[in-house]
Amino acid sequence: MVTLEDAFQLLKKLSDSFGPSAHEEEVRQIIIEELEKTCDKVMVDRWGNVYGIRNGKTDNKLMIAAHMDEIGLIIDKIEKNGFLRFRPIGGWTEQALISQRVVIRNIKGEKIIGVIGVRPPHATPPGEERKLPEIKDMYIDVGARSREEVEEMGIRPGCVAVLERYLTRLGKKLVTGKALDNRAGVAAMLLALKMLEREEPYMTIYAVATVQEEIGLRGAGIAAEKVNPTLAIALDTTIALDVPGVPEREHTIKLGAGPAIKVMDGGRLGMFIAHRAVREFLIEVAESEKIPYQLEILLGGTTDATAIAFRREGIPAGGIAIPTRYVHSSVETLDLEDLLNTAKLLSRSMIRAGPELIEKIRDVIVK
Repeated sequence: MVTLEDAFQLLKKLSDSFGPSAHEEEVRQIIIEELEKTCDKVMVDRWGNVYGIRNGKTDNKLMIAAHMDEIGLIIDKIEKNGFLRFRPIGGWTEQALISQRVVIRNIKGEKIIGVIGVRPPHATPPGEERKLPEIKDMYIDVGARSREEVEEMGIRPGCVAVLERYLTRLGKKLVTGKALDNRAGVAAMLLALKMLEREEPYMTIYAVATVQEEIGLRGAGIAAEKVNPTLAIALDTTIALDVPGVPEREHTIKLGAGPAIKVMDGGRLGMFIAHRAVREFLIEVAESEKIPYQLEILLGGTTDATAIAFRREGIPAGGIAIPTRYVHSSVETLDLEDLLNTAKLLSRSMIRAGPELIEKIRDVIVK
């Protein structure tokens, strides 16, 4: 039996690890070790996607995708006085970065602590004290006084950083930390595999931890081409807007109300509508297993499902999302019950995905 404490400990291990887009080595190793406990085979492709294969009764393939990367920063200039300039990796907002501590990985793989600074309000022209500084005007202070001292620390342009923040409990069932987008999705996938225990799924499961989702869904596209699954389910977080300042009309996804089954989303890459048969299957599983769920219509982002769905001849794809507050910040917050219920929904879907579902998604020949 998988408990809330199991979920917390696994999520903490994943969340606390270092892994911005294209630099997922540390978190990848944790995922490999976890997949080896539950899968028949584990492999890594040339871009770093990890595949855990759980043999089923047939060669039909169910691909589960959860991206392992997190948003981060990349150093692009070292000032002569030792301050570091940086650019974003992924979608940051300025207010999420001000006065944060960061962890920089140097060219030797060592971790260096720094702090993000901006011009003090005392030295800001009158009338601009409350103006939000842009990322281009921020810098990282690593305690060095010259460019040479920074270089002695092993820091060069191209070194990457993440926020220094560690997962902690918030109240009875909530947790808060960095990178819950999408270490929570990875945790749900790993927990679901544990829940299968000795059960044998009808379809062969490909549990894929993907890379570079935060900079354009890169890894999922590669993985979909490689696996060519019968159908796919993407796991990610979604925006919980049940907070002060947001109109009640927009409280469509709430913490503690269960996993969100994707209906539609839309971001800079266009609109995605989940395959109807996959969506209805997930709803049927949730209702028959008495797992609480919500329906997600998100107009401010998308997931790996978008990159998977339109590969090859087309791959029927849907998604399950874990409600999360304050996404893309150092204090992302979710309910462990939602995480556990996401894992339960996924594990039961793995077992119940059989001939009937496959028949519903087959090509229809019109005479």
